[in-house]
Amino acid sequence: MPRHHAPRPALAAVAVAAAALLLAGCNDAGGLESAGATPTAVGPVELWPELPEISAPPVDYGESDTERVRGVEVPGGDVRTVDPVAVVQAEVAAHPGQVTGPDGLFEQTARQIRECRTKPAKCPVLKPYYRDLTGDGKDELIVGVTMPEQQTAIRVYMPEKGGLTRIMSNAEAIVSVELAGRDLILRAVSAGIPGYEYRTAWSWDEQQRAMLPARDEIVRIKPSRPTPESSADAR
Repeated sequence: MPRHHAPRPALAAVAVAAAALLLAGCNDAGGLESAGATPTAVGPVELWPELPEISAPPVDYGESDTERVRGVEVPGGDVRTVDPVAVVQAEVAAHPGQVTGPDGLFEQTARQIRECRTKPAKCPVLKPYYRDLTGDGKDELIVGVTMPEQQTAIRVYMPEKGGLTRIMSNAEAIVSVELAGRDLILRAVSAGIPGYEYRTAWSWDEQQRAMLPARDEIVRIKPSRPTPESSADAR
């Protein structure tokens, strides 16, 4: 029978040292290291839980902003076949002298709208835009109307049951209007807060059957840099 010899002490020591070096090398090459203590998650804390419950329900935006446009037909539900000037004129005729609320217009603006056919150069109705804002597969009609005091009225009309239903009406000092997906985003001057503007995203609300201000924020606007000409004039 062959004999099993015990390893010599010197060779055993060398083997142990080599194994230690290999392990050390593995730890240095991509080993996991601690990132330190993880901060404890802090949840929301309710302040003044003893406040009484509100008995009256919150008012829904848009519940009075929708209205059927009288006397306007939309063949096949295609709003592109409708004259936007005729739509606004129909609303002016239905609400004569209305200066407040969703139908409110300056008297000067209402007069110019009535005279759009005879004085087209002064017609305040802007170029129309079209976009499916309700998600029903049909485009809505988006109309802008310029008014005095740098105000602009924005109105949206939905084809429905062979006619038009106004699903949004807003008027303020508009900086710009943007379409983002099915949202209509209005940028407006922030009255009384210099250096800021309002940005409101209007979205379709199926329950109210209207476009409602779903997101509203106040954004700081960086002042524009003076041009070389304006800098020279200021000297």
